[in-house]
Amino acid sequence: QVQLMESGGGLVQAGGSLRLSCAASENMFSFNHLAWYRQAPGKQRELVAIIVREGRIVYADFVTGRFTITRDHAKNTLSLQMNSMKAEDTAVYYCNGNFRGFSYWGQGTQVTVSS
Repeated sequence: QVQLMESGGGLVQAGGSLRLSCAASENMFSFNHLAWYRQAPGKQRELVAIIVREGRIVYADFVTGRFTITRDHAKNTLSLQMNSMKAEDTAVYYCNGNFRGFSYWGQGTQVTVSS
């Protein structure tokens, strides 16, 4: 069994910051890729940021310069630091990883940005 669990969501004011964390039942460095996605009501789930093997990171255009994805070996967690947040960042954020050919998802954590 492979499990992912997000935490750190909540309410934040526009222009503020929030840090999300994802814990895994397996070693984070064993995943072929690790990513953060988000889904707002009535919209498609979209990629926010992804770390591929060897550490290459790709960000969605709408978060470049504001969000940072990191992987912590000691804590075995994946984090998403979100700065300069906007109302349109409001969504459920999901942790995702590919492990041995299968894709796994956390249950999601709600992030709400007030304006």
